[in-house]
Amino acid sequence: MTWIIVLIVIVVLIAIWVASTYNSLISLRNRVKDAWSQIDVQLKRRFDLIPNLVETVKGYAKHESETLEEVIKARNSYVSATLPEDQMKADGELTQAISKLFALTEAYPDLKANQNFMDLQNDLQETEDKIAMSRQFYNDIVMQYNNKVEMVPSNIVANIFKFKTEAFFEVNESERENVKVKF
Repeated sequence: MTWIIVLIVIVVLIAIWVASTYNSLISLRNRVKDAWSQIDVQLKRRFDLIPNLVETVKGYAKHESETLEEVIKARNSYVSATLPEDQMKADGELTQAISKLFALTEAYPDLKANQNFMDLQNDLQETEDKIAMSRQFYNDIVMQYNNKVEMVPSNIVANIFKFKTEAFFEVNESERENVKVKF
C-alpha cells in the first residue's frame, strides 16, 4: 500500500514538473515573440522617418542619388522580407545605408545647418539607439529560451512538445566594416 502512495506522489511530482517546465517554455517563447515585435515597432518608426530624411537630403545633395537610392532600396527590402532571418539581413543593409547617408552630410554644410534635417537626424539617432537596445533585449530573451530548450532536464519536455531554438539577431559581415563614402 505504501509503495502505491509513493508511486502516486512520484507521478504527481513528475506531472507538476512537466507542467511547470512546459509553462516556462511557453512564457519564454512568447517573450521572444514580444521582443521581436518591439524591434519591429522601432524599425517601423525608422521607416517612417527615412522618406522625410531622404527628401530633405535630396534638395542639398542632388548628385548623391546613388546613396539615396541605396537607402530606399534597403528600406524596401526590409518591408518585403517575411522571415525574421530575412528581416535581420535587410535591417543590416538599411543600417549601413543610413550610415553612408549621414557620412554624406559632412560634405554639405548647408544641410548640416538645416533645422529640419537636424531634427530628423536626432529622431533617427534616438530610434537607432532604441533599436540597438531592443536587439540586445531580444538576444537576451532568445538566450534564456534557447538555454531552456537545450539544457537538461527541460530539454526533455522541449523535445516532447517540439520546441525549437530561435535565431539570435546577429550583425552581418558588411555591418562590421567601416562605412566608405566616395565623393
